[in-house]
Order: sequence, then structure tokens, then C-alpha cells
Amino acid sequence: MSDAVTTVILAAGKSTRMKSSLPKALHPIAGRPMLGHVLSTVAAIEGGRAVLVLAPGMDEVAEFARRFYPALDIAIQERALGTGHAVRAAEPLVVEKTGVVLVIFGDTPLVRSETLSQMIEACSGGAQGGADVVVLGFEASDPTPYGRLILDAHGALTRIVERKDASANELRIHLCNGGAMAVRTEHLFRLLAHVTNENASGEYYLPDVVKLARAENLRCAVIRAPEEDIQGVNSRMELASAEAVMQRRLRRAAMEKGVTFSDPETVYLSFDTSFGQDVTVGQNVVFGPGVTIGSNVTIKPFCHIEGGRIEDGAQIGPFARIRPGSEIGRDVHIGNFVETKKAKVEEGAKINHLSYIGDARVGAKANIGAGTITCNYDGFGKHFTDIGAGAFIGSNSSLVAPVKIGDGAYTGSGSVITKDVAADALAVERNKQFEKLGWAAAFRARHGGQKKAGE
Repeated sequence: MSDAVTTVILAAGKSTRMKSSLPKALHPIAGRPMLGHVLSTVAAIEGGRAVLVLAPGMDEVAEFARRFYPALDIAIQERALGTGHAVRAAEPLVVEKTGVVLVIFGDTPLVRSETLSQMIEACSGGAQGGADVVVLGFEASDPTPYGRLILDAHGALTRIVERKDASANELRIHLCNGGAMAVRTEHLFRLLAHVTNENASGEYYLPDVVKLARAENLRCAVIRAPEEDIQGVNSRMELASAEAVMQRRLRRAAMEKGVTFSDPETVYLSFDTSFGQDVTVGQNVVFGPGVTIGSNVTIKPFCHIEGGRIEDGAQIGPFARIRPGSEIGRDVHIGNFVETKKAKVEEGAKINHLSYIGDARVGAKANIGAGTITCNYDGFGKHFTDIGAGAFIGSNSSLVAPVKIGDGAYTGSGSVITKDVAADALAVERNKQFEKLGWAAAFRARHGGQKKAGE
């Protein structure tokens, strides 16, 4: 792609319809702010530059965008006077005077890099055969909310009509404006300077560039994309709709790489969830960001996994929670109602029931009994528990960190371990059991001779 490409991302919209204090662009889809999806797509454009247009005071969005895309330039649209006005705010940062300016929106997280590349390609070459203006269009199942693309008898784009300004005949058209536009740099800002706000909204519309371009006999074309790729997010309902589309894409990609989902529609993935081959995932499993799963792993139903790595051959769940910082080794078994956090569980270890392991290491082939907890927090700081290889932790043990259990050591069930345990030793901490004969009968007699339990 020889032409210089500058992508202008319009993200000055507020969260008014979202009913949210969080800027619209930062609402997450598949574990990533929607603007992050857009920036990731833009970053895939080879050799391009990018300018993000924001409204005043959108510091939180600017901070996120610069972390995500350090080379990004940011322009400020001082007043909300329409999309054409927003693009003009980016003009001082469009350094190249020839090439292609691609305009897209920060609230369309589903648009694909392949589609944008097609638009750029169709707009490349200028006088050598490319179009001067390329608009992204789609065939709408319900065109009611959208601007319409008006074509001539030869299929060339003649103008874009906003819904509010469309005639009755134009409203019957199903080819709609997807918002994104690629324009030859040498024409864009000259055309924008002639856009007026003589319309129902009193705004400067970017789509008016098409009408002005045609008046100069410039070539205008349409690139079509599936409707779901183009849907924007302006409300909570639209956010949920975009999430559903993204989840379908992620599930499909995972299954194509060799993952089996028992019930795909109940599994939720994040944008960066990574699977090896021959992974089986049960129903109602949620993968948060930062999860890597090895090969031949089984994730049983009703698990929640976030920010962790699970190695080959491990079995997780059902009803397990793997929290950030967990490293689950090869052939490890994590069972029902087990929670790990910032824990390294080494090869072949087993934590099968009702346990919390946080800020800890569990050595290879160690066995953690039911009801075991690592007491890692003292109200001010977190402390580390080190459980050696082959250790056996008895059921209902409390390991009060910082503490070390040596290789091969045992702890007796019900113990509260506050001191280090030597390798191959047995540590037991319990009060002595005693009996008072006849106490239960006397107790019942004092309370009116109530029946024995179970009678």
C-alpha cells in the first residue's frame, strides 16, 4: 500500500444515552474498552498514522488511548457541531498532503481491519484509477435509523441523505451509510470547508462530502460490509448487542482452533483468551482478560477464570474460581468451590474441594485437603505460604502466612499452622478432646425433656 494513510477516529461522544459516568468509548466489550477494539483494528493498518478526536475534558479517554497506542495523535473538537466539524478538528495533525484519510468512529468496535483495508485500497491511486471518496455501506434489515446511500444508474454513489432529511422514496432504500469514509487527502479538507449546516439538525455532516465531490466530478464508491460489523454503540441495549456479536466471533475462532464447547452460547470469552488444542469447556464458564489455556485441558461447568495461566492436562472445576496471578501447572486438579489467587500450583498437585489458596506456592504432587485456606492477609499486607512438593495438607487446615510447609510434610486435619513445618514432619495443632458422660441427657432434662436430635 504505497499511499500515506491517516486514520481519524471520532470519539467525542458523551455517555448521555448510556446513562453512565464512564465515557462511552471506555465501556468494555469482551473485556476490553470498545475504543481499544477500534484502536487494535487501526493498528493493523500497515504503515498508517492515527488521530483521535475527543471533546474537551475527556482526559480519561485520552490517557487510555495513549497507553494503548503510544504513537496516536489527539485533536480536540471544542464544540459538538457534527461529524464534518469533528474531522476538521484533526486537520492540523494530518501531516501528509496526499494519500488517504480514513474516518471511522470510536463506538463501532466490530468493524474489521480487512474492511478498512478494502476501503483504503479502493481509494488509493487517485488519478491512476482509484475512487476519490469511498463510503462504507451495508444492507440494513431495518433501515429506519440510518442515512441512505443514493446510487446512480451505473451503481456509483451520488450522495448520502440523512434520515431526517430523506424523502419518502429515499426512505425505502435499504443500502445505508455505515459511517466510515475514506477520502483522498488532497480533496478532503477543501471539501469540508464547503460543508454547511443547513439541515434538520443544524450540524456539519461529514456525508455531505459526497455531494460536493460529485459536483467536482470526483469519483465516489461504496464498499459493502455485513450489517453486524457496522453497528454502533449508543445505549446499553446496543452495548449488549455488540457484546453478543463479539462473543459469537470469539467462540467461532476458538472452535476452529480445536476447542470443544459443551454449550457455546453459555461460555463468555475475553478478547485475548488463548487456547491450546483439544480443550474442553463445559457450560456457563466465564473467561476474563489475561487467560492462557494449554492443550488437553478440561474446564468443567460454572468456572470463572481471570488473569491466569493453565498448563497442559489440567482439570478445573466445576464451580472453581481462578483469579489473577494464578499459574496452574501440568496435570493439576482444581476441584469444586476452590479459589486461587496469585498462586503457583505446580505439576500434578491436587486441590479438589472447598479451598482458598492465595499468595502461595503449592509444590508438585502436593495434596490440599478439603476446607484448607491460606490466611494471607493480616488487614494491612499480604503474606506468602510455601507448600512443598509432595506435602499433604489435612482437611480444614488453616495455614497462617508467612509460613512454609516442607517437602513431604503432613498437617493434621483441623490444624491451625502458624509455624514452619520441616520436610517429612507431621504438624498437628488441636485442643485435646474430652467427654462429660451424661451431659447431653442432663441438658435435655433442664429444657423440659425435649426429644433427641433426629427423633
